[in-house]
Amino acid sequence: MIELTAVQVVAGVGVLLAFLWVWRAGARRARAAAEKARGGARLVSLGGRVLFNAGLIVGVQWVVIAHPGSPWVLLAVLGVPALFSAFTLTRALTVETHSERRRRGGRR
Repeated sequence: MIELTAVQVVAGVGVLLAFLWVWRAGARRARAAAEKARGGARLVSLGGRVLFNAGLIVGVQWVVIAHPGSPWVLLAVLGVPALFSAFTLTRALTVETHSERRRRGGRR
């Protein structure tokens, strides 16, 4: 039979709590590092897609300009990407306000 004093029990519980605290802190650090890596990967992925699409648009525009044909094709090839970029910039630079509905009595 094992006989433990009160001091030994308290010390054992303290060691167990310290172990759990270190384990949770390590898990939090690992989770934060994984989230940071995922955010960096998203940024690189977004940059790659932007560069690919820009290259695709420039390539199509270059082919149409280098081999003249119908002026309507030239207008479409130059105008459609301009419309998309204008829409994107306008949305990015527009400040939107959200009006909250008020409840009776003036509370929010």
